[in-house]
Amino acid sequence: MKNLAMKSARAAKDISQQELADAVGVSRQTISAIEKGDYNPTINLCIAICRVLGKTLDDLFWQPTAE
Repeated sequence: MKNLAMKSARAAKDISQQELADAVGVSRQTISAIEKGDYNPTINLCIAICRVLGKTLDDLFWQPTAE
């Protein structure tokens, strides 16, 4: 599932994929893959991304289930 919340939060802070990648210590391709839904990051990487973007884990990585 695409991570549009993360992409939106990154865009709102005017941070490029490369800048976010550099801030959390991964490649730009990793950030791209997370946003595309092709990669499930570790909890530590999720936390690092949240810190940089000023969001919570729920904001960026919680996917509500359909009832």
